[in-house]
Amino acid sequence: METKTKWFFTLLTLIALAVLGFFMPSTPFGEIQGVNPGDLAWMLTSTALVLLMTPGLSFFYGGMVNPKNIISTILQSFVAMGIVSLLWVLVGFSLAFGDSIGGAHTGLIGNPATFFMLNNVTAGINKDLAPTIPLALFAIFQMKFAIITPALITGSFAGRVRFRAYILFIILFVLFVYTPIAHQTWHPNGLLRNMGVLDFAGGTVVHMTAGFAALAGAIFLGKRNDYDLPERRANIPFVLLGAGLLWFGWFGFNAGSALAANAQAIAAFLNTNTAAAAAMLAYIFTDGAKGQKPSGIGAAVGLVVGLVAITPSAGYVTVGESILIGVIAGIVCNFAVSFRTKTSIDDTLDVFPAHGMGGVVGMILTGVFAKDVGLTSGNLKTFVVHMVALVVVATYSFGMSYLLYWLTNKIVPMRVSTHSEEVGLDLSQHHETYGFAYKD
Repeated sequence: METKTKWFFTLLTLIALAVLGFFMPSTPFGEIQGVNPGDLAWMLTSTALVLLMTPGLSFFYGGMVNPKNIISTILQSFVAMGIVSLLWVLVGFSLAFGDSIGGAHTGLIGNPATFFMLNNVTAGINKDLAPTIPLALFAIFQMKFAIITPALITGSFAGRVRFRAYILFIILFVLFVYTPIAHQTWHPNGLLRNMGVLDFAGGTVVHMTAGFAALAGAIFLGKRNDYDLPERRANIPFVLLGAGLLWFGWFGFNAGSALAANAQAIAAFLNTNTAAAAAMLAYIFTDGAKGQKPSGIGAAVGLVVGLVAITPSAGYVTVGESILIGVIAGIVCNFAVSFRTKTSIDDTLDVFPAHGMGGVVGMILTGVFAKDVGLTSGNLKTFVVHMVALVVVATYSFGMSYLLYWLTNKIVPMRVSTHSEEVGLDLSQHHETYGFAYKD
């Protein structure tokens, strides 16, 4: 009965939001002057590609967990599309890309009133944010980045988190971790951006924040009860399918971040594919050099690591440099995964070694290779700034996320009961099962 009451009040909150939306003034869509039709078509396509990444992630993660948790793991990614979409419309876009609170000189976080409920977003173009496409399209494109970031975190605590607590956590994460880092990195007045930090498509904003939040979550929630037992994978073909969908969608993620159908988008597209290929091979060849057999899991994780590492520099490096970035990331993250298994940290699907470390590698190498401003161009400043920003973002993402886990846990206990964990979250949290997963 208590749970029914809590869900009832959650439903009332959603209804209140719907009523608020009905009474909010809005600007109707119409013909917008100054739009480039080619850029418009490419960005519509890119936005759809980026959304596809989240279902891809759900298969990627779902295939790697114990069969008794496959539905819950997939659902955690799917529900992020619903929660974050509405949160982004309400206040998320405004916090990330609205006018800086305290004036342009601060650059810490956006004013929630600037684009509250996307007010004034449909009116036209914002030359500072996206000069050749409607601001509404830019807002939707950025929404997809905000959706996948908390979904990435779910792999770290798969198999032991309460669904209601997860929903509350991702709301807090988007408000207090994702949007401030997005504003600081991507807004024209952003603090990190004005320092000289380069993040073409989200290596810092998406993957480092998610990676360090995942590490905090794995530590906070502790080990699974069956952590020391042999791992049971639900469906390796799901993993490969998910990785393929991620690879496909990542072209919108990276090449779309040029915000135009131009030469930089082509470079980002080429570099994205090349780095993914190089990292996949480096990862499985490293496994072989360590005496392990090349595996489907290794190939899938390797290509994702390459996609992560090239993300911050995709539009700033040459194709040759993208090969090097992919190879370095594949080797580094392979050893990071191996090292994690020797610790007491139960990061279920190695989110931190893959996304956290992949983001770190990408951020460092962006400072090395970025055209005209990297170390290879004789410029030390960008590299130093990236090292400083790396420490700041890592510390903030980990520390604030840990605080949010603690706060969430005070409101809704985050970890399920021992019995619920033993029977699996599919059954205990959602009353569903995956095929004959429980029949030995």
